[in-house]
Amino acid sequence: MKLTSTSFADGQKIPGEFAFCIPNPDHHVCLGSNRNPQLAWSGAPAGTRSFAVICHDPDVPSKGDDVNQEGRGVPASLPRVDFFHWVLIDLPVAVNVLKEGEFSDDVTPRGKPGPQAPYGARQGINNYTDWFAGDNDMRGDYHGYDGPCPPWNDEIIHHYVFTVYALNIDQLPVSGRFGGPEVRAAIFGHVLAEASLTGTYTLNPKLGA
Repeated sequence: MKLTSTSFADGQKIPGEFAFCIPNPDHHVCLGSNRNPQLAWSGAPAGTRSFAVICHDPDVPSKGDDVNQEGRGVPASLPRVDFFHWVLIDLPVAVNVLKEGEFSDDVTPRGKPGPQAPYGARQGINNYTDWFAGDNDMRGDYHGYDGPCPPWNDEIIHHYVFTVYALNIDQLPVSGRFGGPEVRAAIFGHVLAEASLTGTYTLNPKLGA
């Protein structure tokens, strides 16, 4: 399989229009357009019955002590964990293109509704659900795509891995409130093929934000 995008090239920077946050010289960051990027795939094998799409950032700090703190930095040596930005499942086999802004075209305080999505697909919650859990103005269940917003003081550039999975099942056996870990477990044994595309993003001006 092959996965491509007209929104950004593999290994290159993701444009700000697809980010949750963009640089702001007065306040470090401000909210971005948060549009989902275009994705297209080809070469799904015979027997494919549905697709799933996951976007995750493997570079998120495992501890938040230094995150976005004035006069401090998030050290590059800090262990990193996955942060899921998009969990999309049960895409019909006839679908092989997701258009820019089709699933997200703005930041939605308290999160976009779900799990229902275009094409009869379903979207799980992303990790902004956890990030904003203590924020009275923003907390909620964040379904679907919400783009990059790495710490503005992180010493490393973050990577955003978009992966499409060709599955031998029409509908994944997940229900209720599900996210990336549940979908990764559910697709085990059902993946016929997969393809990935990686973009980069930083809000740290020292790294070229």
